[in-house]
Amino acid sequence: MGPVCSLIKYRMKTLPFSALKASLKQGYALKDLKADLFAGVVVGIVALPLAMALAIAVGVAPQYGLYTAIFAGFSVALFGGSKFQITGPTAAFVVILSPIFHKYGFGGLLLAGLMAGLFLVIMGLARLGKLIQFIPHPVTTGFTAGIGVVIAFLQLRDFLGLTMQSQPDHFIERVVVMIKAYQSAHLQEFIVGLATILLILYLPKIINKIPSPIIALSIMTALTYFVSKFYPEITFKTLGTQFNGIPGELPKFVLPWQMQDVSLGLLSELALPAFTIAMLGAIESLLSAVVADGLSGTKHNPDSELIAQGVGNIICPFFGGIPATGAIARTATNIRYGSRSPISAMVHSVVIFFSILILSKVLFYLPMAALAGLLIIVAWNMSDIKNVKHILGHAPRSDKIVFITCFLLTVVFDMVVAVCTGIVLASFLFMKRMSDTSSVSLISWDDAVDESQFKPPQGVILYEIAGPLFFGAAEKAMSAINNINEKTKVVVFNMRFVPTIDETGLLALESAVSKLHKKHIKVIFACLQKQPDKILDNSIVINRPGGTYFNSKIQQALEQAKALTAK
Repeated sequence: MGPVCSLIKYRMKTLPFSALKASLKQGYALKDLKADLFAGVVVGIVALPLAMALAIAVGVAPQYGLYTAIFAGFSVALFGGSKFQITGPTAAFVVILSPIFHKYGFGGLLLAGLMAGLFLVIMGLARLGKLIQFIPHPVTTGFTAGIGVVIAFLQLRDFLGLTMQSQPDHFIERVVVMIKAYQSAHLQEFIVGLATILLILYLPKIINKIPSPIIALSIMTALTYFVSKFYPEITFKTLGTQFNGIPGELPKFVLPWQMQDVSLGLLSELALPAFTIAMLGAIESLLSAVVADGLSGTKHNPDSELIAQGVGNIICPFFGGIPATGAIARTATNIRYGSRSPISAMVHSVVIFFSILILSKVLFYLPMAALAGLLIIVAWNMSDIKNVKHILGHAPRSDKIVFITCFLLTVVFDMVVAVCTGIVLASFLFMKRMSDTSSVSLISWDDAVDESQFKPPQGVILYEIAGPLFFGAAEKAMSAINNINEKTKVVVFNMRFVPTIDETGLLALESAVSKLHKKHIKVIFACLQKQPDKILDNSIVINRPGGTYFNSKIQQALEQAKALTAK
């Protein structure tokens, strides 16, 4: 345990606070603080309705989304490795958290978030941050587009003011219930939702200094309030009518395990959902950090960011916060409005904190249809239609198959199935591509050596192996050795284009060499690279005395082959 503890201590000393320390080390003046204060206030106001809307989409009361933005947003900014990252509830989590909440209740959801935080910390300590980049792009695009579709459809309940008899866990079942409830739609709710979408889309052309969602939601809240006041027969569903508003008080400290009867069986059941939350949180937060780097020219620390996301998700459940991760749109807004350091993200959390105390009575009248309209915009942006068109129009066929598979599985089943299947499918397709690049070919003597230096004897065959010999390519490559006849005395393998050999490749090579040895044919390996040389050196079959030889240069190997045929 000594080395493990030392490693953890080293990680905890070097990784946390990396973005904040880097920002302060570069110099932090009063003008930087003013810029951070302004950016933090803007992002806080933008995040306020989003946090509530996303909590509602999960199925919990809106204030729990605010608590998430407060505690996760502040702690991740403090500990994190991305200079401009804004953390809070995100649309990507909705499709995962909603089934957990409906199956295990609010206490189960908090426990899953706590466990996910522990997973994220472990991933960061193990320096797995860079491994996330190996998830294929069609996989991430497929499940994010699928999540966007699911979220958009789920908003139709509030967008149309539908009265649904039940809330099934699965998407298809929910769509069926919505269709059955179409007669309960209310025109006034639809008008509010549509007006919100139009305002968000077109206000930036008129006013671009204030984020359009703030103006749109403020306008719709005021309009619906006055319409209801002067025309009592016209009613609207609001945060007040649906959730009794937002409590104008500080969040209370809670122990997640006291809200649920905790047992080993429950923890076992929650392990997979918690790991899924952690994986998606890692992907989403690091993707957001990469986007932030592209917009600002900075470079984030992925391992520090994972630890910070873990700490944030560990803290959140103790204050009723649901799982959180980096939010791309809010992070981009933070950069756009002049953020200079992680302090702006901390300010954004403080703004939401005081908004609960000051604006709770105003938020009572915020229309549910307006929040649904806001989330439909979020879902549309999340779907990234431009990227989808590029994959379907220009990507290789295999990538299209992976994308479509992940998209459909996300919509029909869930993201866990989609991502697992997508990664496995992408891995098999990658192995197929790699196997196509690996080959064993018979080389003519004219190509192999200058005849003025060496006239090849009878009985010598030269093969050139190209590409990695791994489990997806070895058998196919070695099956090409088919020109061996009774006149052959020596086979030379030119290995200069073989960068690596795995266990399956070694077995295939040993099998080929063993067959040659049984026919009393000698084998020469030439131009071995470092890794294959080490692998073959440990093989008893290949290193048969008097049967196998090694040379660093092809010319020397061919001269040795000539000498062996003369014996």
